[in-house]
Order: sequence, then C-alpha cells, then structure tokens
Amino acid sequence: MKIEIYDQSYNVNAEDNEEYLKELAAYVDGKMRSVAEATHMVDSLKVAVLAALNIADESFTLRKRQQEIEGPLRKRVEKCVSMVEKALEQTN
Repeated sequence: MKIEIYDQSYNVNAEDNEEYLKELAAYVDGKMRSVAEATHMVDSLKVAVLAALNIADESFTLRKRQQEIEGPLRKRVEKCVSMVEKALEQTN
C-alpha cells in the first residue's frame, strides 16, 4: 500500500490494517507539518527528528501516567483478592 508523509510517498505492507496505517501516517504527517510551521524549518530530516522527539515525549508521558495509575490499581486488586481469599477460607 502507498502512504504519504510530508509530501513523500512510501510503499509499505499493511497486512489487513490499511486504515490503521493510514491513520498513523496522517498523525506523523500532521506532527511534521506542525513542527515545520512552528520552527519555519524546511529541512525535512530536521523536521522529522523534531517530530519524532515530540511523538516520543507524548509516548513517555502516556507511559508514565499509565504506570502511575497501574501501580495503585494493582495494589487495590491484590488487596481485594486477599480479602476474597480470606473470606473463602473462613467459609470452609
């Protein structure tokens, strides 16, 4: 399948995920265009690197938030499991 990012065409293998790949390409294209507009940069390699840094920052931020949520949630689940196990032991 053919996708376009920042006015460059790429042939990629979609393997039944064409819509998802188009969405990813549109996202990367949008990030690159935002960087180019904000920095007034025309060098596509520099724009791509800055866009990649922006996307990496988003990814790291989301990962950190997920870990902040999962830690306390995991502890609560473990506490609930422990309570259920104790209740089951008492009924036996």
